[in-house]
Amino acid sequence: MSHRNARLTPRGRLILVERVLAGSPISHVAKSMGVSRHCAGRWVARYRLEGEAGLEDRSSRPHHCPRRTPAALEAQIVALRRERRVGPALLSPQLHVPARTISRVLARAGEPRLSSLDPMTGEIVRSSRATARRYERARPGELVHVDVKKLGRIPDGGGWRVWGRAAAGDTQDHKRQRVGFDYVHSMVDDHTRLAYSEVLDDERVESCAGFLARAVAWFLERGVAVGEVITDNAFSYRHGRAWAATLEALGARQLFIKPHCPWQNGKVERFNRTLQIEWAYRRVYTSNDERRQALDGWLECYNYERPHSSLGGRPPISRLAPT
Repeated sequence: MSHRNARLTPRGRLILVERVLAGSPISHVAKSMGVSRHCAGRWVARYRLEGEAGLEDRSSRPHHCPRRTPAALEAQIVALRRERRVGPALLSPQLHVPARTISRVLARAGEPRLSSLDPMTGEIVRSSRATARRYERARPGELVHVDVKKLGRIPDGGGWRVWGRAAAGDTQDHKRQRVGFDYVHSMVDDHTRLAYSEVLDDERVESCAGFLARAVAWFLERGVAVGEVITDNAFSYRHGRAWAATLEALGARQLFIKPHCPWQNGKVERFNRTLQIEWAYRRVYTSNDERRQALDGWLECYNYERPHSSLGGRPPISRLAPT
């Protein structure tokens, strides 16, 4: 594969060379091939010296980096970091090396973050905040992610986002007011990122089981048969009888994330963040019902129109075969 900005592929370069060697003026050949006279001359010279192998792309990496941190100093940085377990800001004045340089050296050496280490022994005691490898199931419905997002309800007439915190006041009566919460249950397909959500009044086992049945039916209407369901370790998912019975009736298999590793359910967690930013808090709502009613329209846009970065800028529905 040629470099992204290359005007000619190795095959195009060979054609250019053959035309020049056949007697055509190099300037005329260069113009017809859309390259400069200097560029054409360089390919001809490489061909005469190395043959067709000289027409292949070469690495753009420099042969030497005179200003790169010496290997001995890099080893000293890593050793001092492991010995003292301090960050670049504290290592910099001791080694007389910029903190940014120390950060890059530690990253190249694969040193873990200090937050992952035991401050006493230096051993890794916490899991990384990112999985060791990214994954994506091969077909729609093979795995779906399920989670619940808890949102404070909006009082009638609008909350502090409408009137401001100053208007809401800071009295004890205001603090004792309880407007409750909405529970946004969501299911996201691992392969297509197709999403289905409902706003319910709680996250009890019966509510979760009912949502599961309706969500699977919604996916089936679009030709997606759910095979596996992954959730966190909430009581409703781990011990709920109604949840387990619904899974069995649907013929789906339950998977759980590793405790305290929410990024393993990252596709629905990231969807929750998008939902919060683009639906829940994107505009001012004057009532809780108004926000609830806006969810269906936003989901329609998310699934059918909104570009998704992990899908090459296409919406989730683009990964479903047309029916």
